[in-house]
Amino acid sequence: MNDSNLQIHHLDATNAVRWDAFVDACPEATFFHRAGWKQVIDDIFGHPTFFLYAELEGRIRGVLPLAQVKSWLFGHSLVALPFCSYGGVAALDAQAAQALEQRAIEIAKHLDVDHLEMRNLAQRHADWPAQNLYFTFRKPMIQELDDAMRVIPVKRRNMVRKGVKLGLSSTIETPLDWFFDLYAQNVRQHGTPALPKRYFAKILEVFGQDCEILTVLNAQRQPVSTIMTFYFRDEAMAYYAGETPVARDLAANDYKYWALLTRAKERGSRLFDFGRGKQGTGSYEFKKLWGFEPQPLHYEYQLLRSREVPQNNPMNPKYRTLIALWKRMPIQLCNWLGPYLVRNLG
Repeated sequence: MNDSNLQIHHLDATNAVRWDAFVDACPEATFFHRAGWKQVIDDIFGHPTFFLYAELEGRIRGVLPLAQVKSWLFGHSLVALPFCSYGGVAALDAQAAQALEQRAIEIAKHLDVDHLEMRNLAQRHADWPAQNLYFTFRKPMIQELDDAMRVIPVKRRNMVRKGVKLGLSSTIETPLDWFFDLYAQNVRQHGTPALPKRYFAKILEVFGQDCEILTVLNAQRQPVSTIMTFYFRDEAMAYYAGETPVARDLAANDYKYWALLTRAKERGSRLFDFGRGKQGTGSYEFKKLWGFEPQPLHYEYQLLRSREVPQNNPMNPKYRTLIALWKRMPIQLCNWLGPYLVRNLG
């Protein structure tokens, strides 16, 4: 094909179905390339979005979802995609990928942002500045085993059995209030603001059955640990989680992931994605204990006004005072302030 006829367009309501059909078929695409994220980001955060697609002879050849984030704390950026672990270009050929990236750079310059950020699963540009802090944990599920307990490491298996003896159970009939309360407690313990409850309500509305909440209940049928999971093609991705302070004593988190593996297998998933982790954190180590090997994520940048790759994460020492203060604040105040602050994070 002659790539001189390749055109770049912006996603709108008239071509969302075509966009999602391409994403569903493109090997490079992820759940975070779906058109619904434009509606989520537009409606909840109000960030300007630029969902680009490359078209040749009436057929989509690649997509690139972007959003502009103006943050008083972290600066001005164009990101693919904020609030999402993965992003960047998903394309069928190098010509479409290059055209989309070039248009993204043009938009970034026009907006006068500090930097353009691409959250790639795989490295695309060895010569672009990069951040090597984040890892993902993904591996195929063993389909032929009837008992999900047999595929997890022995120590985790023992913890799951402890949870069973303590009367834990799980349900996918989870009220949003249950989920949000546990999630908000969890992020406060880590010193970060909670995303607003309406953000999670919007995700459930937009993605429907492809988004599911599983919650672990104690022997008294009270919620103690929860997880929001995204389902895409044959993948299950554990994404937003929360728990009460007593969850560890009950082995509720290990029980939760065993129950989720079982549920994902029931839904026909063949790959389990344990989600993103930062090296040197408890979450990173916990996922390794479950037998998942860390795989580096390739967050690549075009630095425009910035001189160095941004370090907008809780590992940055300059945020330690803010994190410590947030951990000491009452949960009600955190939940009130959180939505005003978290839109600046991305």
